[in-house]
Amino acid sequence: MLEIISNAPPLFSLLFLLVFGLVLYTMIRSIAYYIKNATSPVLSARAKVLSKRFEVDRHVHQHGNQLHHSTSTSYYATFELENGERMELVMNGRQYGLLLEGDQGLLTYQGDWFKDFEREK
Repeated sequence: MLEIISNAPPLFSLLFLLVFGLVLYTMIRSIAYYIKNATSPVLSARAKVLSKRFEVDRHVHQHGNQLHHSTSTSYYATFELENGERMELVMNGRQYGLLLEGDQGLLTYQGDWFKDFEREK
């Protein structure tokens, strides 16, 4: 692989190294994020649902002569803990649908990961 890069034009080599470095950086950052959350303790605290939001990402893929379209949706809720701390947690669509802004209850989370919310009756 290094032989191919060394025989290529300098601009191509630089571009290849930049793209490779960006991919490597993204992978390391994702692994570090996962490890940080996986090693965090599971905590529970009384909290209030302040707001909810979602993001829809659209993707276009080309396979041969055909274009394939797909979407993915990410769901988020912002909680305020009793001590005034606010945190935004990502969750799946089912969990998102069960929450209402203004709900109060027991929030369970691990690092930046939403685990559960038990609404007060």
